[in-house]
Amino acid sequence: MGNARLKSIHVHPVKAFRGLAPREAVVEPWGLAGDRRWALIDDGGKVVTQRERPRLALAAAEPLPGGVRLTAPGMEPLEVAVPRPAVTVPADVFRDKVEVVVAEDEAAHAWCSALLGADVRLVHMDDPATRRPVDPEYALPGETVSFADGYPLLLTTTASLDALNSLIAQGDDAGEGPLPMNRFRPNLVVSGTTAWAEDGWSRIAVGEVVLRVAKPSGRCVVTTTDQDTAERGREPLRTLARHRRRDGRLLFGQNLVPLSGGTVRVGDPVRILG
Repeated sequence: MGNARLKSIHVHPVKAFRGLAPREAVVEPWGLAGDRRWALIDDGGKVVTQRERPRLALAAAEPLPGGVRLTAPGMEPLEVAVPRPAVTVPADVFRDKVEVVVAEDEAAHAWCSALLGADVRLVHMDDPATRRPVDPEYALPGETVSFADGYPLLLTTTASLDALNSLIAQGDDAGEGPLPMNRFRPNLVVSGTTAWAEDGWSRIAVGEVVLRVAKPSGRCVVTTTDQDTAERGREPLRTLARHRRRDGRLLFGQNLVPLSGGTVRVGDPVRILG
């Protein structure tokens, strides 16, 4: 494991939009700085994701000082400011009731609604230190998370993707592979390991940052969504169901919780601490 390195970093400023790949990122207690602090909610207050709306894969958000710049094919870019502290509204984030702040600019809601052809609102998580706890079954006291599916960070490895793509190539849907890593929307991608080595990790260090491995990541239909076209297939879920099913979940990657802060950088050594 002495050759394990951080191959890439991925930040998703708006949940379900496409990600950015910076060379470095600050690790905060609830995830990478700027990752999934914005999201869309529907008329009922439920967070909208690629599960229901694969078209979200075509939109991008670039962080700006004090806000984000939204872009999508065929649409005029729009800059949206972080809303000032205001009255919050409740949002449903995978059955978690989370207080959020609605973007002040009506143009933001109109832009996002036009993208999807449905009424949605753009919202911001003002205080991730207090708004949403990590699943208590796998959390330590006080651990919180942004609008990510459940945990502050998601780690994947290139060796496991290679192994999965090899299995896909042997299956009935071989034409769908090989799949790129962006299907799994990770935050940290590690190279230089053996396939599935991450299944045995409990604590790691990426550069100066120590992270706890909370649980394997159960995968959903988003992984079948081509992140460049928003079209769906059957892989990798079909192959994961055959080879990576545990307790009814299809597993790829590991959910992490930071135990210390700091900055991670592409090329950082990755050490297995337990």
